[in-house]
Amino acid sequence: MERSKAPEGLEYRGLSDPSQEARDLFGFVGAWAPPDAAVSTGWGAWDGGRLVGALLLECAGRAAMLYGPVVVVPESADPETPLDIALRLLEHALSLAEAQGIETLYTRPQGLDRIWVRTGFIPIPEADLPEALRGRPGLGLFGWRGASAIWSMAGRAAAARQAAAAPATAGRRRR
Repeated sequence: MERSKAPEGLEYRGLSDPSQEARDLFGFVGAWAPPDAAVSTGWGAWDGGRLVGALLLECAGRAAMLYGPVVVVPESADPETPLDIALRLLEHALSLAEAQGIETLYTRPQGLDRIWVRTGFIPIPEADLPEALRGRPGLGLFGWRGASAIWSMAGRAAAARQAAAAPATAGRRRR
C-alpha cells in the first residue's frame, strides 16, 4: 500500500507577514494563534492564491514554540492529505531551527501526535517549558531538541541534576 502525497501544485514558502496572513486560517479552524508581536516567522502552503496551511513560530532566546500546523483541504481530498501538508510545513520549521541555532522547539500536540513523534518530538512535562513561553493555551506539550530528542532530554536531565548538586556542595565547603 503506497502512502499518499501532498497535493500536486501546492507551493510552500515563508509567510511575508506571518501573524496577519495566517490569522484568518487559524480562526477558521478554531486554533489559538499568538499575539502579532510574538510571531517570529511562519510558513504557508498555497493552492494558487489561497492559503491552505500555516505554521507559526514564536522565539524566546534559544527556544521556540510552534503554533499549528493548521490545514484546510476539500472534503474530497485523501484523508492523509492534511497530514502530508502539515508534515511539509513542519520540515521547513525544523530546517530553520537548526540553521538559526534554536536548541529546543515546543508545541501543543493538537491531536497530531503521529506527526510530532515522526519528526523527533517527544512528550515532555510542563516544567521543562521556559518561563517566556508559559501560559499558552492547550493541553500536552511536546519538545524537539535536534536529531535525537530522547538523548538530548536525557542530557538536559543530567545537567540539571549536576546544577542542583553544585549549590549543595558549595554550601558544605563554607562550613
